[in-house]
Amino acid sequence: MAERGEDDDLRAGSFGPEAISRFSMALDHSTINPVHTGGELRREPTEALAEPLLGFKNRGLDPSLPESNSSLAFPSADSPWYKKMFAFAGLGFLVSVGYMDPGNWATDLAAGSAFGYTLLFVVLVSSGIAMFLQFLSLKLGVITDRDLAQACRDAYPKSVNRCLWVVAELAIAATDLAEVVGCAIAFNLLFGIPLWAGVLITFADVLVVMFFEAKSFRALEILVAVLTVLISVCFIYELAKSKPNMAKVMRGYVPSLEIITNQDMLYIATGILGATVMPHNLYLHSSVVQTRAYPRTAPGRRMAVKLGAFDSTLSLIVAFFINSSILVLAGAAFHYADPPREDVADIGDAYALLATSLGAKAASILFGVALLAAGQNSTITGTLSGQIVMEGFLSIRLRPWLRRLVTRGTAIIPAAVVAAVMGREGVANLLVMSQVILSLTLPFAVFPLVHFTSSRRYLGAYANKVWVSCIAWFLFLLISGLNINLVVQSAIAGTFGNL
Repeated sequence: MAERGEDDDLRAGSFGPEAISRFSMALDHSTINPVHTGGELRREPTEALAEPLLGFKNRGLDPSLPESNSSLAFPSADSPWYKKMFAFAGLGFLVSVGYMDPGNWATDLAAGSAFGYTLLFVVLVSSGIAMFLQFLSLKLGVITDRDLAQACRDAYPKSVNRCLWVVAELAIAATDLAEVVGCAIAFNLLFGIPLWAGVLITFADVLVVMFFEAKSFRALEILVAVLTVLISVCFIYELAKSKPNMAKVMRGYVPSLEIITNQDMLYIATGILGATVMPHNLYLHSSVVQTRAYPRTAPGRRMAVKLGAFDSTLSLIVAFFINSSILVLAGAAFHYADPPREDVADIGDAYALLATSLGAKAASILFGVALLAAGQNSTITGTLSGQIVMEGFLSIRLRPWLRRLVTRGTAIIPAAVVAAVMGREGVANLLVMSQVILSLTLPFAVFPLVHFTSSRRYLGAYANKVWVSCIAWFLFLLISGLNINLVVQSAIAGTFGNL
């Protein structure tokens, strides 16, 4: 049997520990290396690539997230491996928060209360798909020096790019709307603040983001990591109080034919899978990986892909634990309760019932704290994604604070009006609407990502192998089909899976 070459795993898109250790890149076109000097960003040509990436037009000198691009120092080549790994730590948390936002909470609560632990298998599969697509995203950013929006701009006609930009902005607005609603619900549950007032309070998130980003991009990552740890601690306590049957929990990760044969179960399973991969995350990851000042050389890019893949996968495992915890908590506290409650899909209802089910007021309080932390986390990445999308597609530079105000304003205004007029039911419907929008917009982000990474025209020698491309296109069709089916069935039923 022929011996595997050093580059085989990167071309294949593999990111297992052994595969990662064998990554070895040869660059494929002339590229530009961003360097900070005197507080300003300049671009230096690096070594020429052996095979031009003929699919991309010349994008000029604008890097992705220019105020942060290559802003974080990277250890020298002879530094210990753990220092290099630490330099990349934190990026994965920025990406993982999209997989534990308030929209995901609703689907997991519905699944756990209605069907116990059976749909844990769907959570597992969804997490695997997320890891695969996020790897393709960081691979695109490292190899091409472009984020996904810039890659679209440099490959597609203007008319196509305008359409993709509108869809991406719609997805980001829907994402931000879900986070605003989630935070407002948390403020209401924890402090009794009216929902409309809680919506307005979330405007302060913009100031928090600007404060930490002004310190450094690393400070922003630390904030996200701290909030993620807080969420994890809250759910560890919740799980300890709920005392789930671990044998049943483990069986939940085994595929069951009932998931397909039971229409109600398939409906909610589709909701879990459809809400897992967030469109804005695919733009975000391809950009933020470039904040590290790794050498824009063959060994440097090899190392960036290796470390980025490890960090991303580790962080998404944390997100998988949190999503599983929400479902297990709902199953233990509601589905297997005496008497059972199999219709808990509303976050507010779950908060109110937890204290009774688990016999501790702290359980409800920590549930609300975790919800607030999840909402805060997701708003940070949503505003960053908005900047990446606008600058990438249109080459329009707005001051970061202005861009964040615009993004948050588009979410706050409708949420505040609906909260004031329609109250809790109206806010819950807004959360539902945001998930419908995300379902419809997801294929428009997955398609170009799979297109670029599967084509030698765009990634040269490091395009995915044929079998990996087949998997990627299959996942695109699967996600798109399930999302479309979910929306169609929801329209017929007059609801969005009762989520």
